[in-house]
Amino acid sequence: MAVEQTAGHQGGGSALRRVVDGPPGEWIGLAARLGLAVVWAWAGLAKIADPAEAAQAVRAYEILPESLVKPVGYGLPFLEVTLALLLVVGLGTRIVAVVSALLLLAFIAGIASAWARGISIDCGCFGGGGAVDSSKTEYAQEIARDTGFLLLAAWLIWRPRTRLSADAWLNA
Repeated sequence: MAVEQTAGHQGGGSALRRVVDGPPGEWIGLAARLGLAVVWAWAGLAKIADPAEAAQAVRAYEILPESLVKPVGYGLPFLEVTLALLLVVGLGTRIVAVVSALLLLAFIAGIASAWARGISIDCGCFGGGGAVDSSKTEYAQEIARDTGFLLLAAWLIWRPRTRLSADAWLNA
């Protein structure tokens, strides 16, 4: 009886393993990769159009010293667009996912810090940013959204092998 239960349990686990490790998991990875690419492209392109506004959004968090505000504000959009391009191509997927996860964790920490310190800002994640009326803040939604993006990055860290990727082509 115990042997049958163990065998049944392993069978369920192996079915999940086949999905995650096999072709379905590679399609899930493709969806995660392209979803995260859209997020980075949207965020980066929205900020590249107005680098001074991007720097103002960074300044509004009141975390970085003024000497780092412009380099971060001007450079961040280019990093985001680079991550998007690498994800679309599927090149260095695990490394790009790790960088994405670290960046998302920094964004979540920044938003949480502003919220905890009572600073009323628009996150500036997709352009804009800066001081807003306290009734206009959406910290919980922004953290939840970025946590969802973090889950996409986590999938790609765990399972970087995806369909239609340069990584798969190079490793063939």
